[in-house]
Amino acid sequence: MKPFGILLLLMCFLLPQSLQPQDNPAWVPLFNGQDLSGWQEHGREKWTVEDGEILGEALTQAYGYLATTKTYKNFELRAKFKGEGTGNSGIFYHSTLQGVDIKGVQVEVDPIPGNHTGGLYESGGRGWLVKPGPEGEAALKPGEWNDISFSVLENRVVTFLNGVRAVDYRDPAPRYFDGVIALQLHSGGEGKMRFKDLYIREIE
Repeated sequence: MKPFGILLLLMCFLLPQSLQPQDNPAWVPLFNGQDLSGWQEHGREKWTVEDGEILGEALTQAYGYLATTKTYKNFELRAKFKGEGTGNSGIFYHSTLQGVDIKGVQVEVDPIPGNHTGGLYESGGRGWLVKPGPEGEAALKPGEWNDISFSVLENRVVTFLNGVRAVDYRDPAPRYFDGVIALQLHSGGEGKMRFKDLYIREIE
């Protein structure tokens, strides 16, 4: 690995809140705050931009996704989310989509405490890879904006929820190594999910 990549790795794992993305040119916005340029809708759920936020609304009993058109391998991502209602969501990485059939790994996002926000779930494969411990489970702020961040480097994934480390996982047998990032609306969900301040920096 290049020295610059090692430095970024240490920042990802040890100092996740040290610099705000808007103050660091290494960070690139995934969402421009105005429209869904750079994103592609999958399914029949409703994705719009409202007040500078990505708003996902569950309209059917099926899954829905809003995915980047670009793929990412090793990176750190930060975002804010807020759930309205009981709808479950997630942020997928290393993913591929055919319609609403997705394969990849999801960082869980759920508006209800105790539902493993920040945990890792593999779709099209092994199911739950790891769930947060008690401290991570207690970090969620229901009905408020929550900070979610995670770093992906080869087989290691570290997630943070509101500054609390939720999981630090080394996958012994990873199945996916590259792919799009996708916001999810879970099948059968009710209500809305909001996302804003989505930033990413790639690690070489």
